[in-house]
Amino acid sequence: MVKPVTSVFEGGFEPGDGLVDEGGQDFGGVALDRKSLAEQVANRIMAMIKSGNLKSGDKLPTEAQMGIAFGISRPPLREALKALTLMGVLVSRQGGRYTVTDLTPTRLVAPFNTMLSVADYDVHKQFEARTVVDLELVRLCALRASPELRQRIHKLAVDGKAFEHDPVAFRLLDIEFHQAINGGAANELLSALAQVLYDMGLDVRRTASEVPGVISHSVSQHIAVADALVAGDAAAAVAAYRAHLEHVRDTTIQSMEAGKLQ
Repeated sequence: MVKPVTSVFEGGFEPGDGLVDEGGQDFGGVALDRKSLAEQVANRIMAMIKSGNLKSGDKLPTEAQMGIAFGISRPPLREALKALTLMGVLVSRQGGRYTVTDLTPTRLVAPFNTMLSVADYDVHKQFEARTVVDLELVRLCALRASPELRQRIHKLAVDGKAFEHDPVAFRLLDIEFHQAINGGAANELLSALAQVLYDMGLDVRRTASEVPGVISHSVSQHIAVADALVAGDAAAAVAAYRAHLEHVRDTTIQSMEAGKLQ
């Protein structure tokens, strides 16, 4: 039986840990809470495994890449990775990156996620719903997000350029990017719904993200969204995000069709 992540952490957390930019500015409103940073990083990685975004045998990004994606220093990151290793979720070989073990996602998935099975997956309905929910979230983010969070979103978008040839690393960064936007909207109910819709059909999108050029296009669209958010231009942010959703939808459909031909 998998133990809760909280059971493998000892001691407290240093008040200076995490989510501080180079100028010493805290990223107010970012999803990771500084008093339990390592625990929440571990839970983020666990969530990727539960949803199927990370699977058995997947290698995690390097510690440096994960530090960029999560916006944290190495000590809390290493504490999170150590905890997941003790739980048997990850394995680390000397000189290598952490790898997801053969622990099957179905053993970790909450009953709530049974509705997300691929057998019931309808890509058109999913993206119709995402258009309604996500575009409202990005509009609210343009209106409500703090200047610090807008800069965090922009940094995540630009940092994606480094991961264009590493689909696993990009998927981790992609989750952080979208959740940062959701957090900036300051509507927990819409954010929770957006996460459910994001998690649907991840098996198909994993394949799509490995097609050459797909990540590069997504990165440029992330930057367009982020530019508009930094400028506080809600209309431009919504338009850029809509184009991104259409790209993700189209590449998802292409991946599904390619799978049927094989």
